[in-house]
Amino acid sequence: MKARRLFKEDVYMKEAAAVITSVSEAKNGMTAVTLDQTVFFPEGGGQSCDLGTLAGFPVTDVQESADDIVHTVDCPAGALSEGQAVQLAIDWERRFDNMQRHCGEHILSGMFFREYGGVNRGFHMGDQYMTVDISLEAKPEFTTITWEMAKHVEFCTNEAIWQNQPVITRHFDTKKEAESLPMRKALALEKDITIVCVGSPENPSDCVACCGTHPSTAGQVGMVKIFKVESNKGMFRIYFEAGRRAFLKYQEEMDVLNTLCTSLSAGTDDVLKKYQTQIDKNKEVRTQLYLLKKDVLAKEAAHIIEDYSRGINVHRYSVLSLDDLVSLTREIGPHAGKIAFLVHEPTFTVLLVSDGKTDCGKLVKDNAQIYNGKGGGNKTMARAIFTKSEYVDTFIDLIEKHLR
Repeated sequence: MKARRLFKEDVYMKEAAAVITSVSEAKNGMTAVTLDQTVFFPEGGGQSCDLGTLAGFPVTDVQESADDIVHTVDCPAGALSEGQAVQLAIDWERRFDNMQRHCGEHILSGMFFREYGGVNRGFHMGDQYMTVDISLEAKPEFTTITWEMAKHVEFCTNEAIWQNQPVITRHFDTKKEAESLPMRKALALEKDITIVCVGSPENPSDCVACCGTHPSTAGQVGMVKIFKVESNKGMFRIYFEAGRRAFLKYQEEMDVLNTLCTSLSAGTDDVLKKYQTQIDKNKEVRTQLYLLKKDVLAKEAAHIIEDYSRGINVHRYSVLSLDDLVSLTREIGPHAGKIAFLVHEPTFTVLLVSDGKTDCGKLVKDNAQIYNGKGGGNKTMARAIFTKSEYVDTFIDLIEKHLR
């Protein structure tokens, strides 16, 4: 039995009465229910389904199946039965969110087509953002979508919203009837076609086949904001949001901008200039630090080599990083003779260095585990990592005794 789709008759209907036409078992202990009529929009056209309640029980999924609509209901077994009269209620906030987003996508896609001949070849409505994949086909003079072009389309889209253009949904029995409208995309359906038109049919902001839900006027979309444009498989993927989500995203990004402005003692008019100045200063400081560290490590390497010649083979560090010590091992390795130890005290790490005649990697592999250590390496350099500082000293003592 084909369910009457009340959402097609009145997209603003939030509640309705219905009669159950079938009940069956669904996955995960859920119950599958069909009805003689429903306000629940099933997943389709890139839009997620409505959620809400059926007879007071949560509706967790709604899918189209042949001519019917299947509602997945979280209810005890036997709670619902065929022929039972029930009350339906959708989650209106979710429905209106979908209406804003879907209609925003329509207008944006229509404007890409009108301005640059871009055809929407893919649409995704995600939790964090929406995307459309635009293929430049209708106007050969355009081969790329720049950020400036995207901003122009964004302005045109919001202009249609500010004008509060009408959003008219028409249903046609045949393809021939539907093709009387100026659609941006060729029809793939042959019958039972729904066309959504934003603006006047003579010069629409968008006109395309769609089975989703949309507000009655463009002004209810609120706003559309593009976030990013990137190349994707010969097309251009546009990341954007619409409606309440676009507004909340704008607020979130303004919070970031205001925090940045406060940090740099700047206004929105000069924050980029001050940010660039800060980057340049940081680059200069990093260059100075690199040169200073290079000089320090060279002097420290010479100091270690001199100490080694005097029988001192253990050096401890708390300021230099572990990477700095690894750099030192490359300098002192050829001069290390039997073994040298560089201890990184903050991480309880011992670097063993030799000229290769003593196998550092084997020493770590054979002995570090005795003190709950781990590590590895090769003949000229290896590292042993411990959980306590006392293990470091005991391990070094063991290796020195082993090499006597």
